[in-house]
Amino acid sequence: MTQLLTERRLRARPGGGPAAAGATAALLGLAATGVPVLCCWLLSAPPQDGVLDAARLAGAVWLLAHGGPLLREPGGAPLSITPLALTAACVLLIARAGARAAAQAPPGRTPAACGALCAGYLAVALPVALGCRGAGALRAQPLPDLLAAAALVWSAACLGARGGPAWWRAVRSRLVGWLGRRPLAPRPAAVQQESEGSEEAEEAEEPPQRLPAWLRRCCRPLPAGVVLPTVGAGLLVLLAGGVLLLAVAAALRPVAIEVVVREVAAGSLAGQLELLLCCLLVLPNAALWAVGYALGPGFWLGGDSLVAAGRAHLGAVPDFPLLVLAPEAGSAWQHLAQVVPVLAALTVAALLGRAAAAAGTAPADGAGVTDVDADGPWTNAATARTAAAVALLLAAAVTVTGWLAGGALGAGRMARLGPAAACGPAAAAWCLLLAVPGALAVRWWSLRRASAGEADGEWATAGR
Repeated sequence: MTQLLTERRLRARPGGGPAAAGATAALLGLAATGVPVLCCWLLSAPPQDGVLDAARLAGAVWLLAHGGPLLREPGGAPLSITPLALTAACVLLIARAGARAAAQAPPGRTPAACGALCAGYLAVALPVALGCRGAGALRAQPLPDLLAAAALVWSAACLGARGGPAWWRAVRSRLVGWLGRRPLAPRPAAVQQESEGSEEAEEAEEPPQRLPAWLRRCCRPLPAGVVLPTVGAGLLVLLAGGVLLLAVAAALRPVAIEVVVREVAAGSLAGQLELLLCCLLVLPNAALWAVGYALGPGFWLGGDSLVAAGRAHLGAVPDFPLLVLAPEAGSAWQHLAQVVPVLAALTVAALLGRAAAAAGTAPADGAGVTDVDADGPWTNAATARTAAAVALLLAAAVTVTGWLAGGALGAGRMARLGPAAACGPAAAAWCLLLAVPGALAVRWWSLRRASAGEADGEWATAGR
């Protein structure tokens, strides 16, 4: 009820448009950052610090969540590791505002609404960046911080305006449909007649094709309704595997974590709460580092410290609980972590194989699937081509998220932290080696089961 009243007020007021929605999203994200920072400051406030210093710290952390680099005192050491937990919260707020702005915008004015939302968001980020550029524990760099915030806001607003929740529902429905092993449903006659009529109309309107048949098949567009949810499902499996590896590492080394917490927090409750807050903010970063470890290339823990399965070259690292979880020596059993990319590739293969076999059919719940070939199941070439496209997109997603999860924690050795650059190509290699033949095998098995079911139905009909 409160949400409906708020939307009606925004529509009724002249200033309650996309710009106001962007400013509101920025203020909500800033408040979500400032409340825990101010609570920690109240528990352990140094005598020389005031409320303004705590507000500057909260603003700097909020800018850091948008990917903006900061300078850490003393000495102006660079700090560019993005707290991805806070980044995810900001992206959700912006995407929700973008969806509302797109719903309220006239037809064809969605880009303008996203631009107005971005302007309203930056109207809040500008004074925050200018206020945090002075003295303090963390100093902002206004121009790079605002550029990073603009890129994040525009991307998240476009995601929300173009159906971000619908994309997530597509990922969830594909995973649930695969786990539930939903049988292939016959295509309704009305839908089939309608599609045949639309195809005949398109063939009548389009000029004759002068390209060879094999070239037209290669240039045929990939099914975005299948590719993007499958990429999302593969990425979710990788992230879940990274979280599981973190949990296993924490269970194997609880004493080291206790020692670090006791030394860093100095036994005070405020210090322990601050350390816990920092760990929660960078927990997704650590999960992505574990994904790099599982993929094979590993992650950098300093300029000369590469940690990978079966090998580790560690130097001096800061006292931080998540950094203590890194293995100190390589051993053969650590290669068991590579089960994670195997499971991700098999998930991609299962989803694509079932989609390839179900092409040209409509599920019973009406959740249609965009097909490569609406006349029937995909060919082997189309299935392999789609699996290769998923592998490349998954590699791009791993590369981007790995780049966001890394950064600098200082000068010198600590200027290079995060997953190795080869994690993206490694994800593509795992997916190409396992998902392409796996998708073909699942497609063959699904079609075989469907044909066997049809034969059983014919025999039962003949027996009656």
